[in-house]
Amino acid sequence: MSETKIKPYEKPENIINPNSEFSIEVQNLRKVFRGKKGYDDVIAVDDVTFKVKSGELFGFLGPNGAGKTTTINMLIGLIKPTSGTGIVNGYDLHDGLSHIKELIGVCPQEPSVFKFLTGIENIELFGKLHSMKKAEIKDKTNKLLEILNLSKGSRRKTKGYSGGMLRQLNMMIALIHDPKIAFLDEPTVGMDPRARRATWEFIGSLKTKNKTIFLTTHYIEEAEALCDRVAIIDYGKIIEIGIPQDLIKKYEVENLEGVFMKITGRRIMEGV
Repeated sequence: MSETKIKPYEKPENIINPNSEFSIEVQNLRKVFRGKKGYDDVIAVDDVTFKVKSGELFGFLGPNGAGKTTTINMLIGLIKPTSGTGIVNGYDLHDGLSHIKELIGVCPQEPSVFKFLTGIENIELFGKLHSMKKAEIKDKTNKLLEILNLSKGSRRKTKGYSGGMLRQLNMMIALIHDPKIAFLDEPTVGMDPRARRATWEFIGSLKTKNKTIFLTTHYIEEAEALCDRVAIIDYGKIIEIGIPQDLIKKYEVENLEGVFMKITGRRIMEGV
């Protein structure tokens, strides 16, 4: 079994700035999952550094297994970094998680709802957990259901929902409390084309409300249509960051899929 050296955490002095123009600042972030006896360690995220501006829709683009979800899970406090750090709205992951959790909304890759409750009941429950007032929950719930075309199925128990409907519901739960920063992890997987288009329009509209959106996806057209900038990650390393059209022009290709192929020699949808 190979041993992966781990640097001790050192809190950077120059990255902490509550008045920064950046909502998310990641510095040398690394996550190593220790292998069981007889197996190698797995480096899921390897010395990643990037910044996300406040109000920006930032895409994290890469194949399945590239390190997208692991990065999000570190930034929202579900798992601890092996080394490096992240700053979310001025708060360090290592000692400011309680503040970070008050500011963010998270739409996870795998739908997380109570199957014995209806769609509306799920949304209301999470609104109450965020200490929202009853009238506010009702008003925001109705608006979200209308925007995402889920009103008709909202009074059914979610155990009968399709995968796409569950993802739409998950997004509403993530945004019901009007978070300053939203982490959306593969939010449109399993949606039919009409639902996906409605979700794209909704995600795009969040930019007008000065929200910071961190979007992971392996859908090329989704990243090109929505994102102000994208970071392309593969095998745990960021291999390119920039405005989608600038990257397409730089590599003289037709789309971001072409950028990825030019850099790695394979398609994003092939996975790892």
